[in-house]
Formats: sequence, structure tokens, C-alpha cells
Amino acid sequence: MLKRLRGYFSSDLSIDLGTANTLIYVRDKGIVLNEPSVVAVQDEPTRGGKVIVAVGSEAKSMLGRTPGHITAVRPMKDGVIADFTYTEKMLQFFINKVHGNRTFKPSPRVLVCVPFGSTQVERRAIRESAEGAGARNVAIVSEPMAAAVGAGLPVHEARGSMVLDVGGGTSEVAVLSLNGVVYANSARIGGDRFDEAIMNYVRRNYGILIGEATSERIKIEIGSAYPGQQVRELSVKGRNLSEGVPRSFTLNSNEILEALQEPLQSIVSAVSCSPEAARCCATSISCSPRRPGFRWSWPTIRSPASPAVVAAFSS
Repeated sequence: MLKRLRGYFSSDLSIDLGTANTLIYVRDKGIVLNEPSVVAVQDEPTRGGKVIVAVGSEAKSMLGRTPGHITAVRPMKDGVIADFTYTEKMLQFFINKVHGNRTFKPSPRVLVCVPFGSTQVERRAIRESAEGAGARNVAIVSEPMAAAVGAGLPVHEARGSMVLDVGGGTSEVAVLSLNGVVYANSARIGGDRFDEAIMNYVRRNYGILIGEATSERIKIEIGSAYPGQQVRELSVKGRNLSEGVPRSFTLNSNEILEALQEPLQSIVSAVSCSPEAARCCATSISCSPRRPGFRWSWPTIRSPASPAVVAAFSS
């Protein structure tokens, strides 16, 4: 009863709870929050264990730079919850941030998208985490359907629409028709795997260690999935493993293309449809990347102006 009362003073939310970033959409307002899914935790033995000291962008800035008593962790892994407690606290922080300073504690209706291949246990964990964060009602939608609707694909028509949703932890491909999923495949490969491939390439070929933030910047600025006409270059810094001192060096887009071949091939394998799905999707193909700065070469590319879950409350 109290949650229902507080609901009158809350806004309905669509949440894209991703491995790398969390986005929140409010009807008639658009995307009101886009922050990293990172939590910074400090050891406090006198207060009963660990205490959360930062969430979101502030916590991400601490990755790889924290002292021994502070740890920056990602509570989401491969699109599902890896740490229930931290995910609940992170969601609570984001929901309160969206609603601002209000007299009543917010208790919104929440819609959360989940990977198509997630199990019932993983979906129940996300639902319980959202409820623990204060949501009075939680609805679950699969990421391929949310991405297709958000991209404006005609999923209600009697023709196939194919969507590729590349996230931080998972890549999902699905063929949709008549408001249903005809074929779907989920590969636990995404932006994080790209970052890791770049880090390994630099370490193997240059003998230099770079961090996650540097690897992500390289991917966004000069990363590509196919050779371009113009070779782009980027100067970065890292730690020389043999000498143990900082070194500056230059990478180009062709090198990053080579570094990303393995994860890209895994995504291409996931896109390979069954014969039935291939016949269904012959009419429409769309690519819906959720992370900016990456170049794709598909027959038709429709990049949505909103995250995967935007259309859930707006349609």
C-alpha cells in the first residue's frame, strides 16, 4: 500500500541494465541517465565489512587507480547479475538520482531488458534486485525485442526483421516477426571482449601494458570492423613491461582491426541463422550497436537514437 502511494510521486522507468553502462529512460523526457555499471567499495571492518563509496562515473574513474582498501567492481557480468547486493545498491542510487530530491522515497514501475539467453534464475535475480531497489512493479523484456522496437523496425508486421544488439558483455542476434521472436542467438561477447583483445594485442606486439580505460578509448576512437579508406592513428601511453617505466607509442586503425578479428568472428558466427530464420529475415536487416564509436558494415544500418529499452514505454 505504501509503495502504491509513493508510486503517484514517481516516474515510470525503462532501464537498460548493461554490463558496461546503465541507461534510464523516462517517457516524454528521453534518456535521463547514462552511467557506467561500476561500484567502488571500501573495506570498513568497524562498520561490519564493506561500504559503497561511489557509484557510476565516479566509481569508473577509480578503476585501476584505487588504494588497497578500495575496490572498484562491476556487479554485472555478461548481461546478468554477478553480485546481487551491489547491483541492488547501484540501481537504488540510479533511481534516486533520476527522481532527484523528493519528499517521498521513489517507488516507480520499472521495465528492465535482459539477454534473450538468460535463464529463469538470472531473470528472477534481476527482478528481485529491482524490487529491492524500490520498484513497486517490475517487467522484463528481452533485449533483441527492445532493441528492434527502439530502432523503429516493423516487428508487428508479417515479415522478418533482423537485429544485432552488441552490448558490453553480450551480443544478441534475433529475427522478429508478428511481435514475436522467430530465431535468436546470444553470444557472451561484446565491448568488454574487444577491450581485452586490444590490451592483449598491445602487450604482445609492443610489450606495453595499458589499462581498461585506455583500451576502451582506443576502441572508440580508431576501432573498426572493416578496413577503411583512411588510416587513423592515436597516440597512447602505457607501462613498458621490460623497463617498468611509462612509454608513449602510436597505434593505427589497421592494427586495431587485426586485434579485433577473433571477437568479431565470434559475433559473425552468432549471426549465422538457421535456414528458416534466413528466409524470414531476407526482407529487413538492422544493426543496433549500443556502444558508440564502432563502425559496422551490414546491408542496412539503422542506429537508434535511444537505448534498447526506450520504446517499451513510448510505444
